[in-house]
Amino acid sequence: MNKLLVLLLVALLGGCVSMAKVETGERAVGDRMTVTIEGPWNHLDSSSLGPAETWTMEGLPVDQLLLYPGLKDGQAIHARGQGGPNAKSFEFRAAMQPDEIVGLFEGMLTRDGSRFRLMRLEPVDFAGQKGFRFEYALTRKVDNVQLLGLGYGTVSKGELFAIVYTAPRLTFFARHRDRVEQIAKSARLKN
Repeated sequence: MNKLLVLLLVALLGGCVSMAKVETGERAVGDRMTVTIEGPWNHLDSSSLGPAETWTMEGLPVDQLLLYPGLKDGQAIHARGQGGPNAKSFEFRAAMQPDEIVGLFEGMLTRDGSRFRLMRLEPVDFAGQKGFRFEYALTRKVDNVQLLGLGYGTVSKGELFAIVYTAPRLTFFARHRDRVEQIAKSARLKN
């Protein structure tokens, strides 16, 4: 059974994780970022999941949308303790360039031995700022499922704001890609 699924089930049974439907409309993500969504998503709420808000359409581990609402300099992009006792911590630094930030996400996504391949990295406007967009392929180690992903990010006032979506290549990624792109295009930062 998928390790992520087992962890999620343990957390749900232990009462550590709650799930709530996120309805259509403008939504605050942290203190400074807002996004507009069309169609409902499910928001998993647990401090054990890390600094990003975790949303899903199909349920974990099928797909996940990570929304980073302003990671501060020195803050890890994943929950402490995830990935076992020898897991590295991937900490954001405000001076990082887009390729280095993507490297953080690569490191986080491959801590379990999964394989990551960056397919595209390009400058774009994100959340009303100069930012970047990246696409990647990921082969999940635990079950050899082929995943695709895309992400957007920007650094504003020394904080990282990002949206990262991952889903199985066949069916699910294509099914929700346009929704994720719409969310990314709607993102705005407050000063």
